[in-house]
Amino acid sequence: MTGKDEFVSYSPLPSNPNPNPYAYHYPNPSSYPQNVVVLLPTYRPRFHRRRRRCILYSSALFLFILFAGAAFLLFPSDPEVRLVRIGLNHIGIRTNPKPILDISFSLTVKVRNRDFFSLSYDTLAVSVGYRGRQIGFVTAPGTGGRIRARASSYVDATLTVDGFEVLYDAFYLIEDIAKGVIPFDTESRVEGKLGLFFFTVPLKATVSCEVYVNINQQRIVRQDCFPEKFELTTGSSSFA
Repeated sequence: MTGKDEFVSYSPLPSNPNPNPYAYHYPNPSSYPQNVVVLLPTYRPRFHRRRRRCILYSSALFLFILFAGAAFLLFPSDPEVRLVRIGLNHIGIRTNPKPILDISFSLTVKVRNRDFFSLSYDTLAVSVGYRGRQIGFVTAPGTGGRIRARASSYVDATLTVDGFEVLYDAFYLIEDIAKGVIPFDTESRVEGKLGLFFFTVPLKATVSCEVYVNINQQRIVRQDCFPEKFELTTGSSSFA
């Protein structure tokens, strides 16, 4: 037994005097080392981005050139029709009882297919006029023809005019004969079909020319031509 003035030490009591041995113990997370992972965005070098953009633009330009070239090659263009030769076979003027002109021409018409597909023409007609008045009309003989791609065809015809009255143009005709050069107006018309792959497209082309014929040399000394009309009837296209 201790005395009154003797110091006595006591141990502190536990927080849980009766601990449960089956209780689960949660460890302190701060007691373990932690691994921190930082995800950074993917870095693409500027060189690769420029290269990809360059490839994209080059592909677009190539496709544009390809489509433009296909449209240029496949789009139908008007056939070239030219009066390459007009020969004066004979000419006569009768004045009794009124001025009448008898004239005969030998014509050669060139039809050139400028497309990359075939051209079939059904009719080829040429009319000849003098000072705005038609004096004759001729249709090329035969049932037409076929012109290959980028090829030409020559058609011969003879135009004969008997008894054409030149009452109002007699003075001009005599003056032109005296000069040795007679101006004529010609109109050439072609009707046919264009063969485009498995389709045929009807077409009509008209070309007008001013032709100056030297009656002494029997040849054309000047010819000015210009297309008047080129018509495609796409609504009536059919399988070839």
